Amino acid sequence: MPTTCVVGILWGDEGKGKVIDYLASDADFIARYGGGHNAGHTLILPSGKLVLHLIPSGVVHQHTVNVIGNGVVVDPLHLCQEIDKLRERGLAVDLGKNLLVSERAHVILEVHRRQDLWAEHRRGSGKIGTTGRGIGPAYSDRCARIGLRLGDLLRPDALRRGLAGLAEQKNALFHAAELEPLDVELMSRELAAAGERLRPGIVDTGAVLRQARLQGKRILLEGAQGCLLDVEQGTYPFVTSSHASTGGAFSGTGLPPHEMRIVGIAKAYATRVGEGPFPTELKDGTGERLRIAGKEFGSTTGRPRRCGWFDAVAVRYSAAVSGADELVLTNLDVLRGFAPLRIAVAYRLADGTRTTALPAFDLDAVTPEYVELPGFTEDLREVRRFADLPANARAYVQAIEQHAGVAVRTISVGPERQQVILR
Repeated sequence: MPTTCVVGILWGDEGKGKVIDYLASDADFIARYGGGHNAGHTLILPSGKLVLHLIPSGVVHQHTVNVIGNGVVVDPLHLCQEIDKLRERGLAVDLGKNLLVSERAHVILEVHRRQDLWAEHRRGSGKIGTTGRGIGPAYSDRCARIGLRLGDLLRPDALRRGLAGLAEQKNALFHAAELEPLDVELMSRELAAAGERLRPGIVDTGAVLRQARLQGKRILLEGAQGCLLDVEQGTYPFVTSSHASTGGAFSGTGLPPHEMRIVGIAKAYATRVGEGPFPTELKDGTGERLRIAGKEFGSTTGRPRRCGWFDAVAVRYSAAVSGADELVLTNLDVLRGFAPLRIAVAYRLADGTRTTALPAFDLDAVTPEYVELPGFTEDLREVRRFADLPANARAYVQAIEQHAGVAVRTISVGPERQQVILR
């Protein structure tokens, strides 16, 4: 099957970067289909740790073409900085050759960042936990049909008209909020300069990917965040503003719907960054131990991640929504020394009703029902065969398969590229 989509199964931060890096050796094209630079993919390379925000993880492989699709919202200034940092690391980033950016991708502007921070502050105790990088307001302007696209940066008159129209609307809001008005001239100069730098890579990426598919090229699609942050299918309103599940894979790239392999990524436990319901969250010393053992801090913001037990109810829902054919289970090695291990297999609703479905409402009021399994104390980092895992680690993986209803085909037992068990 020439197309594979890698999707986070819960709230993101499951280790998609490592999995995409691992799969990239067999890919011709790697395309990002949603989100913005609020996401981060962490790779552990021979040269050290590398964190990517907008550029697909395949950039570390010389043979791949990396595509930022039309479903991504792009901060052009950040993208230029990210390219510079990668080049400083000695990586070849060649716009128009191994890095392409959709001319249809919407642009994150200074106004969006300021709106984002202002709106989050106004929410008070009801804050969502955004990164403040302008993602939501950029998507809002896209839906309102007043946004700018990357192709506009190459059209000076259209760029100026678009910014002037935005400023007319936004400055009225900023005046009421006692915020500084937008400087259209400064924004025009900065964006035009960024557009010129990016010009060789700004193309119709949808046409490129459609042609690649017709030629039988191997395409790897990567999302940002995870299914439970999808604006439609996630734990609304504590979600991102894009289609983080596989629903965005086609609309966010310009590929037509077609059969593809869908690989879901799930940690051997659960994590979440930001606000919102998290049924299996551990707010005690065990949760803190998990955070330290798993180095659970956001790759983009550095925020501590909330940690909890594996949630088979949520994973089963997300796998069904995304159409995941298989799971990659990451961070199994992190659970060394934890006993007993727990898996949430059902919820009790506020009225006492038992359910194995993920509720659309009042998820913060459910009580998880767990099964317990014995822990393991052995170091897993050198294990490369499932049969060589400790018996309790094997039993834990098999219990996850049983209760989540999805086969675990790949297991990550460490951060390095080759610390993987294939089944």
